[in-house]
Parts: sequence; C-alpha cells; structure tokens
Amino acid sequence: MKIEVSTDSGSGISQEESRLLGIRVVPMPFRIDGQEFFEDINITREDFFERLEQGAEVATSQPSMEDVMRVWDELLRECDAIVHVPLTSGLSGSTQTAIMLSQEERYEGRVFVADSRGVSVVQRQHCLFAKELAEKGYPADQIRDILNREASSNSIFIGVDTLKYLKKGGRITPVAAAIGTLLHIKPVLTIVKGGKLDSYTKVRTTRQVKEAIIAGLREDLAKKHGDPEGKNCYIAVAYTDNREQAEAFADELREAFPNRLGSEIVVNPLSLLISCHIGQNGLGGALIERMPELEKR
Repeated sequence: MKIEVSTDSGSGISQEESRLLGIRVVPMPFRIDGQEFFEDINITREDFFERLEQGAEVATSQPSMEDVMRVWDELLRECDAIVHVPLTSGLSGSTQTAIMLSQEERYEGRVFVADSRGVSVVQRQHCLFAKELAEKGYPADQIRDILNREASSNSIFIGVDTLKYLKKGGRITPVAAAIGTLLHIKPVLTIVKGGKLDSYTKVRTTRQVKEAIIAGLREDLAKKHGDPEGKNCYIAVAYTDNREQAEAFADELREAFPNRLGSEIVVNPLSLLISCHIGQNGLGGALIERMPELEKR
C-alpha cells in the first residue's frame, strides 16, 4: 500500500522543502490590512515582518476546504491512502475541518487525520514520523492512531520579545500587556497538553529567555519523558525572524544536551501564522520523543 503524508504550513515546511521531503503542504492563508496572502506563496518572510513592524493589521485563518481537498485529490491519484497532520487543534480549527472532510464518502477509509497537538518543528517531525512508519509497513489508520497517542509526548517553549502582538491577537488583556511593557517582561510560553499556548514563566532579558527554555526542556525531559539526557528525544529550535540568534541558541542546546537523540538540531522558522502572534525575535526550543514503533519491524 502506498501512503502519502500531507500537512499545512503551520508545520514550518516550505514549499521547496516539501518537495525534498515528499510531504505535501497546504498553505495557510492570512490577511494583512484586508488583503489575503498565502504563506510561502505570494509573500516573503522579509515583507511580512516589515509590514508587522509598520503596524499592519493581521488576521489569520485556516486553509479553505477546497485547498485541502485539492491536495488530497492530487495525492490520491497516485497513492492508496493519506495521513494528514494539520496544525494543533488547540490553536486552529484545521484539525476539526480536516476530520470532517475525511469522513466524506470520497475520502472515507483513504484519508486519516492525526492531531500532533504541536506546531512548527513538532508538527514537522510528526510528518517525518508518519513517513517513516509508512516505510515500515504500518497502514494509514495505525499511523494516525500512533501519532494521536504520542501527541502529549512533545514539549515546546517559545520566548516572546514583546507582548504587543499577543495583545493584538487577544491572547492577553490590554492591562496585562501594558504592565508587561512597562516592566519589560518577556513571557516564555509553552504548548500545554490540549495543544494550546499557555504561560510558562516571565523573564526580563533575552539571556533569561534562553535559560528559561533550557530549564523547561530539562524539567520535561526528567519529569514528563523520564529521559533526563534526552537519549530518546529530538531537540529542535524554532524562530520568527532572527536566524542568527536561533543558530547560536542551537549551539547552546548542543552543549546543554550532549547525549540527545541524533547529532542534528533542526533549526526552522515558525510559520507566519504563529509569527503574527509572536512578533520579531521570537525564539523556541522543542523536544519530540521518538516512538517505540519506529524501532520495530
């Protein structure tokens, strides 16, 4: 049985990388000052952040059903089944919409939707896990079930340089944003079990943001994963616009976790859909636990 994998641009997988990985990406739409754009299609990251800096009004949305179905229809001409891994259900209605579509007669028994409860590098790695499981001979429905089971076996921490974009998106109250700005507070957020963004801690400097992320990763490795050294967990870095800062942080993580799984630390940009709520200089670190089924067969 030939199984293909699809996702959306919340995964941070660019259209170019999607061709290299063999994973189809449905672009996530958003509006800037009322004009619709599609991530990685008709706007560059540089243009996006320039407009964000200029105070443009940004609104996000999930992919249209037509765009999702177009990708599925194209894939199903060449394969038997699809595993679709959309942006976490905690931040978008994409998962619920995709599940509803997969139950239509034309897709029933052929398209299986998993909820990674993650974004960016976590969502991306689950797509890679799906491909690896397919190569090992697992059927699409079992791959979906494995990914759903492992949805809570991930950790992600995101440092925010400013509160103004969270305020614009209604993620915090104007009073909290005003106090935070006055005190120069930089929140560090985490993805909780339900797949939603929540506060992890609050710090004042970029150095403290990095220290808090590393502390959060250490804590989760020990308490959540039972794997203090990260021997069975991939570590990855996500960022909004400062690639140089992200690469330097990856070097710090290599030193902090020398016995982690895999020599590579993936450094990928956060999707623009997430970046519009995070803003400039956003920086994140993630743990993705490797599932036991990948060691079998």
